[in-house]
Amino acid sequence: MQYKDEKSLHLRKLFGQVVKNIRENQIGLSGNKFANEYGINDSNLGKIERAEIDCKFVTFWKIAEALGVKPSEFVKILEDILGDDFTLIDE
Repeated sequence: MQYKDEKSLHLRKLFGQVVKNIRENQIGLSGNKFANEYGINDSNLGKIERAEIDCKFVTFWKIAEALGVKPSEFVKILEDILGDDFTLIDE
């Protein structure tokens, strides 16, 4: 099934990749251990990392804090990777 909004899917995939990268390479925990240690639903964490679901704002905030990154810094990481011309809304 094709995702209706390719830009949203791209952002969702990138978000999941960055979460997984930081979790594995800087925190050094498996998805289950990370989720359980920080009170995040492990099933949802896996789905977020695989871009299968959208991440709720509260969950995003909790994940960022658990990764040791301010939410604003996490957004900056995404913005830096996406580039200045990325937008979700076509004008």
